[in-house]
Amino acid sequence: MRMNKSDKAALAPRLRFPEFVLTEEWQAYTLDKIADRLTEKVGDKQLTTLSISAGVGFVSQAEKFSRDISGKQYDNYIFLQKGDFSYNKGNSKKFPQGCIYELKEYDEAAVPNAFISFRFNKRYVSDFYKGYFENNFHGKQLIKFITSGARMDGLLNINPSDFFSIILPTPKNKAEQQKIADCLSSIDDLIAAEDKKLETLRAHKKGLVQKLFPAEGKAVPEWRFPEFRSSGEWEEKLLAQVGDIITGNTPSTADVNNYGGNKMFVSPADMSELKYVVETKTKLTEKGFSTTRKIPANSVLFVCIGSTIGKVAQNKCECATNQQINSVVPFEDYINDFIYYALELNSSKISKLAGKQAVPIINKSLFSSVMISTTEYDEQQKIANCLSSIDDLISEQAKKIEALKTHKKGLMQGLFPSIEEA
Repeated sequence: MRMNKSDKAALAPRLRFPEFVLTEEWQAYTLDKIADRLTEKVGDKQLTTLSISAGVGFVSQAEKFSRDISGKQYDNYIFLQKGDFSYNKGNSKKFPQGCIYELKEYDEAAVPNAFISFRFNKRYVSDFYKGYFENNFHGKQLIKFITSGARMDGLLNINPSDFFSIILPTPKNKAEQQKIADCLSSIDDLIAAEDKKLETLRAHKKGLVQKLFPAEGKAVPEWRFPEFRSSGEWEEKLLAQVGDIITGNTPSTADVNNYGGNKMFVSPADMSELKYVVETKTKLTEKGFSTTRKIPANSVLFVCIGSTIGKVAQNKCECATNQQINSVVPFEDYINDFIYYALELNSSKISKLAGKQAVPIINKSLFSSVMISTTEYDEQQKIANCLSSIDDLISEQAKKIEALKTHKKGLMQGLFPSIEEA
């Protein structure tokens, strides 16, 4: 690919494949000119009912809601075939103006008539347009039609005629559409393959943790390193016996001088599927940090309040946390990483201690009384080293995937015209 030298007024991307550089510029089509709305109802067809999750795509209602929620409305559901698209008017963090996805997982399916569904004409390569939808090209145009936010049912006030007025710049040459679609699909295939590797590593780690720690009701693990096979039984300890328990607190938000510094302030949103919290969305000044309960580096952070209860992480450097997090600062006889893996293994069981409250809570007293299995220091270290090496591989694999996604995003910005040009 090389840079396109056409002037700014020409409707074309910055990057074009060499064989198309001298071909015609792109045409700014509205969606209604290149696609047809789908309104055929499912009738008596017995099809899987689908919903759409932002950032994921089509998912079965049974998977998303644990049941089929169509009920008597099923007869009004829209009939979709593989390759068709639907626009979900629900707003989300990733797609504030709603998201659009292609049906790939099923040959035929049923979707709510609240979705706006459509099919591209055969003269156009439907996969080409996925690049626009993934980059929220549609949302940036739909903003002007949203006057009163979401309705009571959570859907945005976007009517079909406004939706079909969005502009999608398109190469006149179908071969160029296909070339761009194939390029992006090859990256998607690579990302999917790397995702599988990541999931395999996570599954391997999960299985290993279960083998290296005693199962419930057992006094020794199923697997032990050779040098510890005659070391005897593990002991059950209260969390309060293995470390100090610190509940986080939030500096006053009324004092702007508490925020905007370089001190990490961890909330549950900063805790990912990776072991370490390395960055936080909110930073404290020295003044704000001085009003918190400081958490030493490599402590174990456990979310004890809210919808993400049970999340576990470690902090790479000294930090503070909000009140949703209880931290364990291990005593000198206990390995920090070992305590992290013990809590990670038991996170689901610990989470159930909150019961079925509207806002689940495990208070400090209850958290301190949690029992975990422990062993002598050297065996803790061996287990921690083994599992940490896998976590390092998981972290590197996750970085590799993020780098591919960043590469794809940058490539799309070059392969498609900007919304300003359209």
